Amino acid sequence: MEPLVALSIVTLGLVAIPGPNVALTLANSLRYGTRYGLCTVAGTTVGVGLQLILVVLGIGTLLEIAADILTWLKWAGVAYLLWLGYRSWISPPDDLSAIGAVRAPVLRLFTRGLVVAVLNPKTLIFNAALLPQFVAPDGSYLAQLALVALVFLTVLTLGDALWAVFAGALRPLMLRYQRIRNRITGGFLIAAGIGLALTGRK
Repeated sequence: MEPLVALSIVTLGLVAIPGPNVALTLANSLRYGTRYGLCTVAGTTVGVGLQLILVVLGIGTLLEIAADILTWLKWAGVAYLLWLGYRSWISPPDDLSAIGAVRAPVLRLFTRGLVVAVLNPKTLIFNAALLPQFVAPDGSYLAQLALVALVFLTVLTLGDALWAVFAGALRPLMLRYQRIRNRITGGFLIAAGIGLALTGRK
């Protein structure tokens, strides 16, 4: 039980430092509202979950050797985030009379979250190195690693959901300043893309 508590604390610390997944969640929550930010969280959760399956199966270490694959994945993620940020930055102010009837494309927001999470190889390698540290030496390694991955994903999802709620709560204020809001959401995405680009591999 103690390793799982320690893992939860470490995971909360990671959630407190916004990365590409959180940046996308913040941007969508500010633009569309909390519900749609949570749709993004659902997408990033599935993406991280797919990576964790690879970690549990031991494929994370194999992919670390395939540097070219990871490099291409990273730059695809960078380009995608920068494109989303640019689109948001240049978006014209919304018609305030239509704000109450906004219906965001839920599947698109989910897919964006999924793509951004999957195209971040840094998290795959990081999780492959982190999660085994919380597996006890006795017992079934695979079963324990699967449990550790489940706890990690659960805490991560709850933390990301809190980010979505927080940004959604700020949305009414941001609606008063449409152009500023577009700059903020675009800035989040561009910063996430730059941050992903600057993550080096040793």
